[in-house]
Amino acid sequence: MKPVNIKNKIHPDKARLLIGVMAMTLAGLLFAGQSWAAQHEFSMTIDEVSIEVAPGFTNKVFAFNGQVPGPLIHVKEGDDVTVHVTNNTTLPHTIHWHGINQINSWHMDGVPGVSQKDAIQPGESFTYKFNADRPGSLWYHCHVNVWEHVATRGMWGPLIVDPKEPSALEKRVTKDSILMMSTWESAYANSYGKGGMPQDVADYFSVNAKSFPYTQPVRVKKGDVLRMRLYGAGDETHQMHMHGHDMLVTHKDGYPLANPYYVDTVPVGPGERYDVIVGMNNPGYFVMHDHVDKHMTNNGAMMGGPMTVFEYEGVKMDDWYAWKDKVYDPNFFYSVSLTQGSGLFNSAPFMGKPVEQARKRR
Repeated sequence: MKPVNIKNKIHPDKARLLIGVMAMTLAGLLFAGQSWAAQHEFSMTIDEVSIEVAPGFTNKVFAFNGQVPGPLIHVKEGDDVTVHVTNNTTLPHTIHWHGINQINSWHMDGVPGVSQKDAIQPGESFTYKFNADRPGSLWYHCHVNVWEHVATRGMWGPLIVDPKEPSALEKRVTKDSILMMSTWESAYANSYGKGGMPQDVADYFSVNAKSFPYTQPVRVKKGDVLRMRLYGAGDETHQMHMHGHDMLVTHKDGYPLANPYYVDTVPVGPGERYDVIVGMNNPGYFVMHDHVDKHMTNNGAMMGGPMTVFEYEGVKMDDWYAWKDKVYDPNFFYSVSLTQGSGLFNSAPFMGKPVEQARKRR
């Protein structure tokens, strides 16, 4: 039996058709691989405003889009992001995209004199372009005079990058939330250009720039799977303790842990992020607070600090409950915004009041 000559068996027209189909298939595969990478273009301002952190305590801040925390930026792994930043304040600033590795884009890292020639001067603008090269609970913050601008002036906001392939545990989450812990110094609350030095003392402590009772509850149903993204946005460590439940630590600085572990207290240091997932299976009203004891005060007055309450649906609210008349904001922890896909999300309740500028911008 003679061997079959395949080449002679295929008509030239059919060969061209076959090559064309193969090329289209390959192009389709390549396109499918690239279709995940969306293009996002956002605009942000940096503004001088005053926010009320606790009863009787206001603090001047440099606020992204006039709010603290800054707006939520929510994208997907592999997306390309462009952010136009305009500095409306009287001092220079930059933005460092904390957690973005800046592969082939190191000039976008936001460090003046190193990756960026100059900080963004008053009245000027700068455009950052980068690829969301890794997923997780990332964030952004100023990288000029960080001891003041980040530690006590609220120059930070969340950057959430969804993974291409979420884990089975992440897929079970029914409610997502962002908690950014920070501190404040009342001695310099109204004095731009001061504070945050080694000898200065923090005396107010907050989550999402509010101290109890100005914080908000987390409302859940029995059976919910709650994800909390805990951020150390200031320059102190916060020992976040949840009553009545165990927390499963699943991610550190955005990276999934090979071996998640259970805790009831999470130490969140400056710059750190911990993701915890909690099975909400114990109906009642339970607090979460900072177990650094002085952080439970507002300048020494109890109770205060970064405290919230988990309120289960269907549990009767007692007449003496501290928050029985609370006006509820379901988006205080960005839980609503996190359900709305990719984008930049402002939050009106985080907006401050404009500060009259004593100095002219350049």
